[in-house]
This record gives sequence, structure tokens and C-alpha cells, in this order.
Amino acid sequence: MSVEREAAEGAGSSGESRPPTPGPSVARRALQVLLVALAVGGVVWTLYRLRGVLLLLVLAVFFAYLVAPFVSLVRRPLRIRSRVFSIPLGAAIALVYAMILGALGGLLLVLLPVLDDQLGELATELPGYLARIQDRWQRWQAGYRSRALPAGLRESIDRAVHDAAAAGGTWMTGDLLPRLAGALVYLPWLVLVPVLAFFLLKDAGPLRGAALRAFPRGHLRSRGDAFLLELNDTLAAYIRAQVTACLLIGVICTLAFLAIGVPYALVLGIAAGVLEFVPLGGPLAAGALAAAFAAFHSSGQVVAVVLFLLGLRALQDYVVYPKIVGMGIHLNPLSVILAILCGAELAGLAGVFLAIPVVAVLTLATEHYRGLRAAEALHSPAG
Repeated sequence: MSVEREAAEGAGSSGESRPPTPGPSVARRALQVLLVALAVGGVVWTLYRLRGVLLLLVLAVFFAYLVAPFVSLVRRPLRIRSRVFSIPLGAAIALVYAMILGALGGLLLVLLPVLDDQLGELATELPGYLARIQDRWQRWQAGYRSRALPAGLRESIDRAVHDAAAAGGTWMTGDLLPRLAGALVYLPWLVLVPVLAFFLLKDAGPLRGAALRAFPRGHLRSRGDAFLLELNDTLAAYIRAQVTACLLIGVICTLAFLAIGVPYALVLGIAAGVLEFVPLGGPLAAGALAAAFAAFHSSGQVVAVVLFLLGLRALQDYVVYPKIVGMGIHLNPLSVILAILCGAELAGLAGVFLAIPVVAVLTLATEHYRGLRAAEALHSPAG
């Protein structure tokens, strides 16, 4: 027996490797993947259902970032006879709110009479514009039918035009108008935007500290701190660039439309400035409106408006806007277009506003995740 035991121990201590311990079963891994997919789907579904609240929160964040520089300016320490005075944060925010409200009120007092006159004139002339559109359409039909065109070709043209008009009407009544009506539901909620922005500004420090405490101590928390700082710079650069672009486009378009002689120049200029905040679709809609109103007066005005808008878009998109944004945010134009289209399809108007900030945050998070993995690989024993 002792010989057999020694032989067994010798065989056990030999250089032969034992078979590896079996890992998790395929069924267990499949269950883990399924649970992760369900969790992600639940989060996405919850965010979709709360898209209105998210849009309200995003607008509050936008407003907070716009107000923050003025709050910092008001809170600058003031030295009087070797004593330093500083306004409390809450009082500084309230003072800036009062200044903004007063500036908007003064602007409305100046612009409201002109806007009222132009909008009243537009409402009066609108039936005439529609009648002129119908008259031009009938003359165009009569012109191409009088030519020696084959009957089949004329029928194809009529059918294509009729189908395009029907599709446009269906899109207006079935898609655009319901979306606009759905967006009007959020208008009463806009009162909450400055209220939420007030608390975001007042509690920015505690909120940032709470977010950092979610990270474990050490390298991961320092990485989270860097991520939050860069996220703050990115969102601030994007939001302030958007608002600055809206103001520039509104002023420049108003002055240019006045110089060209486009009717309702102030209304169209303000519309261009507001629509500039809507990515991709806003500038196109503003250009189409300006060209349409110019077309009722002369073809020369249409050419001048189109050339001006093309030059303005090239200057704005490739020179001015990158200078305004600076180093804050860098997104591929294709990713921006796809993000806007996906956002509009998934969540309507809220998705259009949320698309670019969400893509920017995801891009920044991905870069920091790659940096964290690279740092871990560098400090690992294998590295």
C-alpha cells in the first residue's frame, strides 16, 4: 500500500498540468447578457417617457450656463477701505434675473410696435399671397400644357405634382402640425426654466460634490473630477456659442433683409435668429421663408437673398462658429446630422434639442473611459 501511495504522490507532483477549472456556463453568460440588455432597454424606455422633463431640465441647464458669467461678474469682490465685500450667491442670481428681465422689457418696448405693424400687415396680405401662388400655379400649368409635349409626359408631370402636393399636405397635417401642437404643451412649463436654473446655479457646488462621491476614492475619483470639469467646459462652450450665433444671425439677417428690401425684414430676421437655435432644420426653414417672401416681389430679390444666405452660412459654419466654440466641443458634421435626425425621430422636438448635447457627453465619456483603460493597462503588472 505504501508503494502505491508513493507512486500516486509522485504522479501528483510530476510536471503534468491539471485540467483548468471550468468557467461559467454558456447559459449563465447568456442570462447575464439578457439582463444587461433588459436593464439598458428599461433605462432607454424611462428616458423616452420622461423626454419632456429632460427637455425642461436641459433648457434650465442652458439658461444657467448663460446666466453664470453675469453672476460671477456681479459677485466679484469689492474692496472698500481695506474691507472686501461680496454679494451672496442667491442675491447675485436674483439681481441678474432682474437685469435680464429689465433688458428684455426695454427691448420689447422698442421692437414691439414695429413687430405689431409688420405682423398685422402680414395677416392682411396673407390671402393675397395665397391667391398669387394659385394664380402662378395655374399660369405654369397652362404654359407647359400649351407646348407640344406628349400626352403621356403631361399626365406624368400632373401626377407627380399632384402626388407631391398631397404628400406635402399629409406631412403638414399628419406630422408637422401634431408635433407643433405637442410642443405647445411645454409652453406653460417654460416658467419653471428660470426657477430650476436658479437652484442649479445656487447648488452647483453641492451637486458636483455629490456626483464625485459616487466615484470610489483614488484614481477613479480624480478621473471623475476631470470628466466633470471638461463636461462643464464643453456644455458651456456649446450653449454660449449657440446663443451668440442666434444673436449674430438675427441682427445680420435683419440688416441684410432691410438692405435688400425684403418685406417684413424684422419678423424674418428675428425668425432667423430663433430658428438658428434649432440645428440643421432651423437655418433651412429661415432661408426658405425669406426666399419665399422675396419671390413675391422680384426675382432679383430672390437671387440676392439666396446669395446672401449661402455666403452667410459658409462664413458662419466654417469661420465664425468654430471661433466662438473654441476648444470646447468637436463633433464630426456627419455625426451631428445623424444625431439630429435620430433625435427628431425618437423624441420629436425634444430630441432635436437633446441630440447634440447627448452626443457630446457620450463622446467625452468615451474618451475618458479609453484614457482610464489606458492608464490601468500602463500601471498593471503586465504593462
